[in-house]
Amino acid sequence: MAAIIFEEMKKKAWEAADILRGSISSADYKDYILGMLFLKRLSDVFEEEAERVERETGDHDLAWNDPDEHLYYLPEGCLWKDIQKLTQKIGDSLNTITQKIEDQNPVMEKVLGNIDFNSYKLGDLKQRDTNLSALIRNFSAIPMRNADLESPDMLGDVYMYLIERFADDGGKKGGEFFTPYQVAALLARILDPKEGMRIHDPCCGSGGAVIQCARLVKEEGGNPANLTLTGQEKNIGTWGLCKMNMLLHGYIDADIRAGDTIREPQFLLDNHLMQFDRVISNPPFSLDKWGQEMAEKDPFGRFGYGIPPATKGDWAFVLHMINILNETGKLAVIVPHGVLFRGGAEGRIRTNVLKDDLVEAVIGLAPNLFFGTSIPAGVLIVNKDKPAERKEKVLFIEASAEFQEGKNQNCLRREDVEKIVTAYRDYQDIEKFCRVVPMEEIAENDYNLNITRYVDTTPEEEVVDVAAVARELHDLRERRAVVEAEMDRYLEELGYTGRSA
Repeated sequence: MAAIIFEEMKKKAWEAADILRGSISSADYKDYILGMLFLKRLSDVFEEEAERVERETGDHDLAWNDPDEHLYYLPEGCLWKDIQKLTQKIGDSLNTITQKIEDQNPVMEKVLGNIDFNSYKLGDLKQRDTNLSALIRNFSAIPMRNADLESPDMLGDVYMYLIERFADDGGKKGGEFFTPYQVAALLARILDPKEGMRIHDPCCGSGGAVIQCARLVKEEGGNPANLTLTGQEKNIGTWGLCKMNMLLHGYIDADIRAGDTIREPQFLLDNHLMQFDRVISNPPFSLDKWGQEMAEKDPFGRFGYGIPPATKGDWAFVLHMINILNETGKLAVIVPHGVLFRGGAEGRIRTNVLKDDLVEAVIGLAPNLFFGTSIPAGVLIVNKDKPAERKEKVLFIEASAEFQEGKNQNCLRREDVEKIVTAYRDYQDIEKFCRVVPMEEIAENDYNLNITRYVDTTPEEEVVDVAAVARELHDLRERRAVVEAEMDRYLEELGYTGRSA
């Protein structure tokens, strides 16, 4: 059987959305579709492994009933062929099956259990059975064994494709769990992760940014298995999506934890914040009620540069990230432009961070790149180990014109990412695009980081060729004289003796 190709797999998987679209919202149906895809993948790989072991050993019981022979063990009654036999109370049966699978595979704890296949969101009992039966039939037609796939990473990429489509359907809610692929790729390339590094996203959503870092290491010839991949996510449903995403991409050891990053940071070592080599994140924009009430007594000392306002948590997340960087660590974080210039408490925090020479670059992105908001955003690059030639300087990149316009949403192209990354690495002035600014100039501007203060983007005035304009005016006058003489002749023929003034 020929391997199924990526485009074909995407099409088949997305057809599942047509089954539920219209009856429930995309914010809800994504859980059932992604969960069903995950179950089918688990079952197909389990059967593939079992058949291989039985061929090699001739031991049927060992192949099908020994958990040590499998990456993920599916107990009796939990295979896809068992799911295909369900006809009534399907949601209840699926919940039982997913719980049994979780019990046998601690790495999946609460991943599938967070999906209630028996939820009223799928309709009454009859409608539930109808919808779930249709989903089962749809995924039964999609082969998901490793031997069926064009490449080992394909199922993970299909999963990411589905998440992106759900984010697009979900509008504002979509922005809560998904960062556009090329934006995440831009941040990863700026951070330039290497084997052996600890990489963290404290607001990881569905995990795309961390996965981009691992993928970049692999593309450059490294082994992503030698990375420590970690993340924290407040929304428990999105946390489950992230766990599934990591498992489908083969990052079994990725440590993704649930919880509020500001109020309850989960990554601690001896009651201190764990330190990382690279931090990559797209935190919620201007979050209200982020936890200011606990900031003054923060046990981890994250707010030494100042306490952000209660209604705008942007700097709270940035300060947390600065505090979890090790002494050579680097951070790339997406922020609304207000972070760069707002005054008050935020202005004081920004001033203190700049005085400590932590900011390496500020990048302005195009508008309408993110799901749920059309406002342009920026990228703040913090480096605790600036090279000597970059100390007491900040690179400003004005890349708001670098994008491809879309019907509903703009996107970064590969050439846009390449242009921005090259400018960051070269760290030199490019007229109308980027400029290296000394800290003295930033201080003179009251530590305002508004990009247009430093990069002149006004269009150049057109140079006027005065001699050419004079010649053109002379020609026009001559043509006018000819026309006037012709008009006088016609008037005389009509009996008029002269022109009116």
